[in-house]
Amino acid sequence: MENQFTWQEAYHIGVDVIDKEHERLFKIINKLMAIQEDERDNQWMCQEGIKYFKGHAMKHFADEEKYMMSIGYEGLERHRRIHKGFRENTLPALEKEMERLNYSADAVNHFLGVCAGWLIGHTLTEDQAIKGDHISRWEHLLPSEEQDVLKKVIVQLVFDMFQLESQAISEAYGGEKFGRGVYYRLVYGGNDMDLRQEIILVFEEKLLINTVGKIMGIQTNKLDTMLVNAARYTARQFVGRVLEHFPNTSSLELKEENLLTYDQFHKIFEREKPQISLLFDTGGAGYFSYCVIAPHMLEQGIGTPLQDDNAMTEVEQYLTAKEAQEEEESGLPRVLVVDDSMTIRQSMKNLLEGGDYEVLLAESGVAAIRAITLDRPDLILLDYEMPVCDGKQTLEMLRSEKAFADIPVIFLTGRSDPDVVRTLLSLKPAGYLLKYLKPAEIKQKIDNFFEKGKI
Repeated sequence: MENQFTWQEAYHIGVDVIDKEHERLFKIINKLMAIQEDERDNQWMCQEGIKYFKGHAMKHFADEEKYMMSIGYEGLERHRRIHKGFRENTLPALEKEMERLNYSADAVNHFLGVCAGWLIGHTLTEDQAIKGDHISRWEHLLPSEEQDVLKKVIVQLVFDMFQLESQAISEAYGGEKFGRGVYYRLVYGGNDMDLRQEIILVFEEKLLINTVGKIMGIQTNKLDTMLVNAARYTARQFVGRVLEHFPNTSSLELKEENLLTYDQFHKIFEREKPQISLLFDTGGAGYFSYCVIAPHMLEQGIGTPLQDDNAMTEVEQYLTAKEAQEEEESGLPRVLVVDDSMTIRQSMKNLLEGGDYEVLLAESGVAAIRAITLDRPDLILLDYEMPVCDGKQTLEMLRSEKAFADIPVIFLTGRSDPDVVRTLLSLKPAGYLLKYLKPAEIKQKIDNFFEKGKI
């Protein structure tokens, strides 16, 4: 069988009822993969197998929540929300796709790939948090009830203003780049400083062109000063209408606004844990994200505040700098650095950027999968010794997805002893790099890879 998900010791959390069901779900996915690969089997067997998987998944969610309740686990509500999102959003969307495509091989493979990826990621992150080995990145999100209300408000406003159907596809957007983006920060406040809210909107460029640009009758596929300014004021009104739906924020006033570079935006997600981090899809018109950090104080100089007397100049300068950066990046090899150490991530970024490479960053294996889905890299530099989901497991996740399997991966490691080296090479990466090498040596080896296909 070509595709096979193997149960590993790392997936155990030490709770028998949970571990056994995790292992059973892996086996069910493997059986479904086997059905797909055997052309003699039919659609009915796939449908029944998927129903079987869904039934076990729902029972597992209930058993897992019952266990967490019995031990007084403080992350129970967050865990329930994640289960609910998979049960009520992800699974129904996948089932509709399969029905629409008459259970074609591609549709069933998509279903299996998403379910397997979700199961691995969830097992290695949120489930590990049950036994205290991991702290959820999303521990400071707002309660699910408030998130659900906000999602409904945003979806309705998008339809009212632009006649676009949209849906929230993630409650845990981690700041990954999607396409060519515009990053717009709005800071609201009032007499009570505790009510201060920082809202960051991320728009895929084509979404602004398909909405604000279309309304203005602009016949271009490129942003210009007029369109960005129109988008700013449209976004301000959009956020204002969102705030009106919540009594404790309806009186807030706009205090500051900035256009951010991607690096400035990403630093916020490196440093902060948002209370809201929603990613929306508009069915082909483009992605957008609505993020809230409150209360929050940005470092001085993160972006120039936009005022009536400087807005024209600042927007023109922003577009010029943005265009220059994107032109520079468009022809550059894209490298994704995956490491749990912020110091290593930033060091590699500083080393590789500067005209040679476009560098993307991810703090974990799961974050890497999200980043790759939104912005495919040409090379992945993968830390071998990360907690929770290590380099080996991350590589296995990548290779299990057909769309990612051919992306070259070079391991980063701080160990050079023979046993570690043999283990690394047995996984058949494109190579490995020792972290303690001189920066110039690391850079030269990566240059060699892109020139010769080896380091």
